[in-house]
Amino acid sequence: MKRMTGSENYDAVVIGTGQGGKPLARSLGAHGWRTAIVESEHVGGTCVNVGCTPTKTMIASARVAHLASRAADYGVEIGAVRVDLPRVVERKRGVVTSFREGSQRRLEATPGVDLVFGEARFVDARTLTVRDADGAERTFHSETIFINTGGRPAIPPVFNPLSDAAFLTSTTIQELETLPRHLVILGGGYVSVEFSQMFRRFGSDVTIVQRGDQLLTQEDRDVAEEAANILREDGVKIELGAVVTHAVRGPDGGIVLTIEANGEIREIEGSHLLVATGREPSTAALDLQRAGVKTDERGHVIVDDRLQTNVPGIYALGDVKGGPAFTHIAYDDYRIIETNLLKGGDARVGGRLVPYTVFMDPELGRVGWTEAEARRQGRRIRVAKLPMTHVARAIERSETRGFMKAIVDADTDAILGCAILGIEGGEIMSVVQVAMMGKLPYTALRDGVFSHPTVAESLNNLFMALDAE
Repeated sequence: MKRMTGSENYDAVVIGTGQGGKPLARSLGAHGWRTAIVESEHVGGTCVNVGCTPTKTMIASARVAHLASRAADYGVEIGAVRVDLPRVVERKRGVVTSFREGSQRRLEATPGVDLVFGEARFVDARTLTVRDADGAERTFHSETIFINTGGRPAIPPVFNPLSDAAFLTSTTIQELETLPRHLVILGGGYVSVEFSQMFRRFGSDVTIVQRGDQLLTQEDRDVAEEAANILREDGVKIELGAVVTHAVRGPDGGIVLTIEANGEIREIEGSHLLVATGREPSTAALDLQRAGVKTDERGHVIVDDRLQTNVPGIYALGDVKGGPAFTHIAYDDYRIIETNLLKGGDARVGGRLVPYTVFMDPELGRVGWTEAEARRQGRRIRVAKLPMTHVARAIERSETRGFMKAIVDADTDAILGCAILGIEGGEIMSVVQVAMMGKLPYTALRDGVFSHPTVAESLNNLFMALDAE
């Protein structure tokens, strides 16, 4: 393939500075590859700018407000609690700016790596053009190109007639400095769960409208129902099995949804609407068809288990390729590519554990199979459950909502998966994950000596429940 006249030649071009692309570019540079990394907006991708970092920073503020409102339960008198939302947003922006600028400095200081700001488009399988904010265009040629452009909130067709001002996304809601009177959230996934509890704790009335018959549809029903009960206890209203048939602006500039649920048609009025019905890949602007790169029906880049596309020399990593949309998975994608291209290894996607945490309060940490998945696979299983009301550390901290659940192979004693919905849920899930990574039987955790009094210590009791069957 001919190189375009006037093109800048690189050993590699990385499109996107997310949690896969950024460390990959630095590693390529460290291995002597002259590398260009292209970013359309902010260094850091979804996680640093509009995902993990800002949302968990705001969730921390919501938790402080919640604990302050419960101060009397601990024998502490502090008076009325008021949330200063502009100050919450200011704090969030400060953390994001610190993370973003630190990432950018490290990229710019990496020998052999050039950070380029602009919108990248394929000309062919080896050539890209990058247009900057002023309209200036540069052309890059490389035999090796990595796509790490991430994803963005998906908007259902029912809202297309409305202007952007009529609804919020998981990105724009983080910039609100006026507290919603009544926040209506469309969708019942992780984004919905986290933002519903957050804004309820800030002081908004909150209603979730979910098309399915449970929240968190990837979880076992008992886990999803317990999560819903926790939200309801915090004052969140939940409409399950509700289909939105119409959406219009309200007379006060808010939103009115017409929903059909349980055979009834009714309206829900809110001051603000958050559309949290999933995400879609950011591939439309890439002109992938010019490079011959195949995508699925939703626009995700199709890759094999070594993260190669159908076009030799072009790879995709992170959310843009579909599958689990988590920061730690994007980072592991980078490690797979680094191992294969730079270290002579043969790393693959298949077989890796996919842990994740829903940062509601208490947290839901999960890894491995659910009970439903294990039964669909026809496995003989044993299920261990322990309510958090039986966990000493949770009782001492007056945070006893939720339960622990583990799935064990009845024939081998192997741990197949767990869901920890409780205080420090993500951390305790990680303990179980390490045992799974080491292929330890459940008895290793049952008989392990853990520090007292910690939440991890309760893993003794969780797995002892199997011996009582």
